[in-house]
Amino acid sequence: MDAAKRKALESAGWQTGDAADLLGLTTEERQLLDTRVEIALAVRRQREARQLSQKQLGTILKTSQPRIARIEQAASDVSLDQIVRAFTAAGGRIVVKAVKQRLGKQTKAPQGTEALVLELSEPE
Repeated sequence: MDAAKRKALESAGWQTGDAADLLGLTTEERQLLDTRVEIALAVRRQREARQLSQKQLGTILKTSQPRIARIEQAASDVSLDQIVRAFTAAGGRIVVKAVKQRLGKQTKAPQGTEALVLELSEPE
């Protein structure tokens, strides 16, 4: 939504937000959801880059094509482990790095808090 439309709605008394706001997700729940969705989208990009069908990726993972479709949608009945396994089976590479965050305007984390940076390596 563009800024002008948002401002007009808010001045009329409406509240704006995203699905996480509507559901009342905590910061931790939002981070987990964002991670699941980003990796699931990466599964699809990686599969398509390797020119694999969902059925072919399902064969590699010893699962069905509909299950691959659910993985790529980050469906609630799919575990994060399954999503990560699908990404690596499609040829993706995951690098996890721990970095220390500094207290600043951009973060609400206390000083000295570590953040994990999840780097997904995909074809360009």
